[in-house]
Amino acid sequence: MPEQDKLRDLEEKQRILKDRILLIGENLLEIKQEHNEKILELKKQIQELNSAMTRITSFIETISGEFSRFAKKDDLEILAKQIQLIK
Repeated sequence: MPEQDKLRDLEEKQRILKDRILLIGENLLEIKQEHNEKILELKKQIQELNSAMTRITSFIETISGEFSRFAKKDDLEILAKQIQLIK
């Protein structure tokens, strides 16, 4: 009888370990899925930021190209003085 009790105890311990291993495996799969979702979201955000940065860079380049077309303050002051002399 004591050997049967030991055998039952060992079988019970083995069953408990098996259940724990299954739970650990399920938890690992859930964690992996959550992390994959977070990684996908971060990748999406990075793509959006890169796109926004590209648009901003393009806008800044366009604006800086337009600045050369504007009159400079010194030039406007000279023109204002010339107009005052003509009057």
